[in-house]
Amino acid sequence: MTAASSRSGPWYAAFDGGPGTPLHARESAAAFLTAIADQAPPTDATRFDKALLVVSELVTNAVRHAPGPVVLTLDAEDGGIGITVRDTSPVLPEPRSPDLLGGTGGFGWSAIIKPLAIDFDVRSHPGGKEIHALLPW
Repeated sequence: MTAASSRSGPWYAAFDGGPGTPLHARESAAAFLTAIADQAPPTDATRFDKALLVVSELVTNAVRHAPGPVVLTLDAEDGGIGITVRDTSPVLPEPRSPDLLGGTGGFGWSAIIKPLAIDFDVRSHPGGKEIHALLPW
């Protein structure tokens, strides 16, 4: 993992996309959110955990569905926390029916990410896509 941080701009971390990536992304995001909370506390005590949940879901999906590196970007935006995950798959996410028995997922996008986000966007880019979610802070 490589990481860079700036008080005046977005914070990002790049990961190899291996099995430990979601855990390392959550740990990195927790450090960023703790620093933000010291400067601008969230309006609700659950905001911190909800942001970590969205980071976990987006990064886990990237690891599961895209080979190679994953880049996580976090930024304090107007009244919220911007979470962006860039991966190497050009396939855009689509809601799926949850799979309770087969272990193929289908829970994160519709049941977790969309309800928690104020806004979200999926953008294609050369070599993959990025998903951006804005959560209230």
